[in-house]
Order: sequence, then C-alpha cells, then structure tokens
Amino acid sequence: MKRALFPGSFDPITLGHYDIIKRGIKLFDEVVVAIGVNAEKKYMFSLDERKSFIEEAFKNQPKVKVVTYEGLTIDFCEKIDAQFILRGLRNPADFEFEKAIAHTNRRLSKIETVFLLTAAKTSFISSSIVRDVIRNNGDYTVLVPDSVVVK
Repeated sequence: MKRALFPGSFDPITLGHYDIIKRGIKLFDEVVVAIGVNAEKKYMFSLDERKSFIEEAFKNQPKVKVVTYEGLTIDFCEKIDAQFILRGLRNPADFEFEKAIAHTNRRLSKIETVFLLTAAKTSFISSSIVRDVIRNNGDYTVLVPDSVVVK
C-alpha cells in the first residue's frame, strides 16, 4: 500500500490544502492528514476543531484518514508505515523551505517527499491569511472548505 502523510497545523484547512489532498488521493492508496501538535504555538482553532474541519471535508472519501501527532514527522511516518510525505508548493519561498526539510528527512530516513504545485486559483491562500481575514470579519468562506465554520 502506498501511504502518504500530509503534515501541517491546518489552522484552519484551506482550499489549497483541500486541493493537495484531493490530488494526492489519485496518487496514493491512502493519504493520512496529520495535524502536528506544537505546545509552543498559539492556534486560532482547537485541535478538535481542526480535526473536525478536515474529517467533515473528507467524510465521503475513505482514502483520507485524519490523525494528530507530536514529534518528528519522519518518526510518525515510520510508526504508521507511510513511505511518502506529501507537501504542497505555492511559490519559490515554499520550495526553498520545503527543500531543506525534505533533504533533512531524506538524510535521517528513507522516506521520500513528494511535492505538488498548488492550483493557480488557490496558490495565494495560506492559513495565516485566512486567520487574518477571520480576525477582521472578512468573508473567509471563499478561502476554505465548507466544513470550516467560525463560531
């Protein structure tokens, strides 16, 4: 089974993330969306909310699993027998950042990183932009899946 781990904080999941996951399920037998837990980070949405947003967005897609994890991504990959890390690239800055992580992961393990370019129509979206729109009472719904609801 070809299993890919798609790690991130998903605070919240965006249409860019959604696009990468949808395209990833065409390439892999299973895509595990892994929400990393970082006690040092301040999140807008709770871990349960973030997990629920993703589960709801992919409720009819059996090839998508949603989990949480702590620690090194490569250690978690080995724990769940994921042979690949799936990452989306929006721009050259993403590429440089992700390339360094991929080289490090490759040095420390045998896990391959697979990069997908984000769709042009979602390449400008980031979770931090979505959070800023939400904080300023803007229409965030055009940037996220329908499952993301701000209370």
